[in-house]
Amino acid sequence: MLKGIPKILSPELLKVLCEMGHSDRLIIADGNFPAESIGKDAIVIRMDGHGACEVLEAILQLFPLDTYVEHPVNLMQVMPGDNVETPIWKSYEKIVEGADDRGASAIGQIERFAFYEEARSAYAIIATGESALYANIMLQKGVVVE
Repeated sequence: MLKGIPKILSPELLKVLCEMGHSDRLIIADGNFPAESIGKDAIVIRMDGHGACEVLEAILQLFPLDTYVEHPVNLMQVMPGDNVETPIWKSYEKIVEGADDRGASAIGQIERFAFYEEARSAYAIIATGESALYANIMLQKGVVVE
């Protein structure tokens, strides 16, 4: 056990976060995301008993967001015609605001199928048990400045 590390972050996940370099991407996937098939070339970490917000909040305590891109955080856009509410996005905004000075302006959106394509080249995918729809979120790692 370590001091200052959120307990939700497993040794496996901490190792992955540490291995990631500047511009590497991490997906926090909801329970419907095809993590295993999209993540064939990535590291897939199972966190089925946890929600995306608690995972995001813990990760952003340790993980710097990329300052060289406009949107180091990206959400999967709702498909045209889907009559779906996305209240979890407001929770994501609040969490990002607490971790990055850009706040909600650091968050962008990527069309659903483009998100899947981007996810195929992610360093890692965290498969959560999140039940909210369109709760997939992509983070791009920045530089640690001490």
